[in-house]
Amino acid sequence: MIKITVFKDKQYPVSAKKIKDAVKKTLVENGIVSDSEASVALLSHTKVVKMAKQYLKEKDSLADSHPVLSFPNAEIKKHFVFPPEKKIYLGEIVVSFEKAVEIAEKEKMLIEDSVLSLVEHGSLHLIGIHHD
Repeated sequence: MIKITVFKDKQYPVSAKKIKDAVKKTLVENGIVSDSEASVALLSHTKVVKMAKQYLKEKDSLADSHPVLSFPNAEIKKHFVFPPEKKIYLGEIVVSFEKAVEIAEKEKMLIEDSVLSLVEHGSLHLIGIHHD
């Protein structure tokens, strides 16, 4: 079973169930069938920029450009052994709500669809699938 936890720092008009379903669908379509967990946070762009600076060590201009951040557990430098009965923790996806709105306006799509697209993109990063 794949468990997805969703956190929204405000009452953004996006369904947590749809976010969970999008992540699960993306993971299953890409071969994740074992018991696993991931989390998704829908945050203000200010918080996403702060995280990009802090954790990715990015400069202001680049940190401001990210609509989605992924923090795959597999990329953590410290070695951690999961007990056999526990689920594999894949990592965290962080989405900037304001950037999702900008993308939706530019692409003429629903805001929720923009968020779901970013969540799917972040899900791929959690399992090591990156774009060029």
